[in-house]
Amino acid sequence: MSYIKRVNRKLTARFGGRVSAREQDCVLYLEGELDQWDDVVAAGLVSVNRKRYDGLVNDIRFTGDQIPPMRLPKIQDDALNGATPDVLIIGGGIIGSAIARECARYDMRILLVEKEHDIAMQTTSRNDGMVHPGIDLIPGQIKRRYNMRGNRMYDQVCAELDVPFLRSGQYVCFQGRMLAIAAFFGQLYYKLLGPRVQYLSKKEFFKREPNMSPAITAALFYPDAGVVSPYGLALAYAENAVDNGVQASFDTAVLDMTVEDGRITSVQTNRGTIYPKVVINAAGVFSEDIARMAQDRFFSIHPRKGTNTILDHKASVRMRTIVSSYGTSDTKKRHTKGGGLVKTIDRNILVGPDAVETYLKEDFSTSAENIAFVFDKQRITDPALHMRDAITYFSGIRAATYEEDFIIRKGKWTKNIVHAAGIQSPGITAAPAIAVDVSKMAADVLSQTREVKPNPVFNPIHKSIVRANELSETERDALIRKNPDYGEIVCRCEQISRGEVIDALHRSILCDTLDGVRRRVRPSGGRCQGAFCGPLVLQIIAQECKESLEMVGKSGPGGEVLFGSIKEVQP
Repeated sequence: MSYIKRVNRKLTARFGGRVSAREQDCVLYLEGELDQWDDVVAAGLVSVNRKRYDGLVNDIRFTGDQIPPMRLPKIQDDALNGATPDVLIIGGGIIGSAIARECARYDMRILLVEKEHDIAMQTTSRNDGMVHPGIDLIPGQIKRRYNMRGNRMYDQVCAELDVPFLRSGQYVCFQGRMLAIAAFFGQLYYKLLGPRVQYLSKKEFFKREPNMSPAITAALFYPDAGVVSPYGLALAYAENAVDNGVQASFDTAVLDMTVEDGRITSVQTNRGTIYPKVVINAAGVFSEDIARMAQDRFFSIHPRKGTNTILDHKASVRMRTIVSSYGTSDTKKRHTKGGGLVKTIDRNILVGPDAVETYLKEDFSTSAENIAFVFDKQRITDPALHMRDAITYFSGIRAATYEEDFIIRKGKWTKNIVHAAGIQSPGITAAPAIAVDVSKMAADVLSQTREVKPNPVFNPIHKSIVRANELSETERDALIRKNPDYGEIVCRCEQISRGEVIDALHRSILCDTLDGVRRRVRPSGGRCQGAFCGPLVLQIIAQECKESLEMVGKSGPGGEVLFGSIKEVQP
């Protein structure tokens, strides 16, 4: 019996004939209609065959609710009309930003467009910032290959971009005698096929992490794991790209494309029509939509939501690095590493995430139920976890394919597109390696029409905003004497000075919002979540950007914080 017949028999048995599959051009297509989103996703997952097909396109119509369209920027103008870049990068997360910087190594005219008001506002700013060692990745996976390469690149990349990075290591803990024995033999597998690993007895583990659950009987330590600020790294990538000649346009959404003879000839946006020679699809959860516009849709994205909790600095003294427990989640069912406890680069503890399938690509809400689920799971590792230490919660949407793998390749049918799609965890880890390969692919496509040479003036060095509270007393005194703004503390929780806030507003990637300043230098990132420093930062933004207070937004146009004075101001 052929594979397609077996799939259809399986779909008929499960969904009563409401769904069917067909194959064409080495792609599997699902059709029909279902009223439960989990069933739509399940149909894709039971049908996928990555060895037989280039991809799976899930065209099952979801009838249980109306799927909202992509949120669009309010701006409508012709700022980009007639632009003719060699390379158009769609998406300003860490993948798009890293690609932009690597493309700048070539003598290409590069335009990066992002529909949000700033870099790294969606998935990139909504994850734990962990640099994964590659624990549960399977040989043969594309994401495993890029994870291993990307992990090795982090020390050099972060040194060049002046981004804090700590190779802190990760513990995976086991409870019970049999699991401890399994862990001992499991290390042999990793030593042969996986990342570096060290087996720790209970005694050895508690010398390192004395505050974890006494039920832990053994642990595996992965020294190559680390932590980084994902949005900090994305910003550094983007700033270095712009410093090397890349043009970045925000509040810019791709609306449609014109494809002629298998090539994209124009790209329509809310800011005019662009005429690129090569298009790079790094649009995250919207990468399938971009592929559809480009007439190169051979994969589908099923968005997956994860919720994390950030704990106060005082809770961070309980642990030193990244700790999780084997068996805290059914990873085969939930398609998640099970979450864990991550001591972030900013010295907070992050708890989570979970994994929930959703058809809402831009739903970043949190729920008490999801947060409680995550806490219950992670108390297996640290029974002292308490909600009173929580200072904020956030959710992110992962761009999962049904193959549960990355798509890093040139177009299947359309000749001048390169896809960097399906990037979920470990996307942050893999980003440096993905960017190198995608930029080479773009240069190769462009070389079919003209010679592409290295950029002789490319400068890989980027300097970040000074962190005054991390300087020595002597260095900080000298800085304050030179500029007294560094001696005026705006954010008490994080010890952020007025000088750092001003610096954030005058970089190569412009910033004019409260959230933008927060991502760059962390005011309102502490216990009070901006209750004290928020009004002060708002005033600084208004002064430096020469705007009225009422024009300053939280995250962009339409998110203004103030609505006017409640009384007349006397002259």
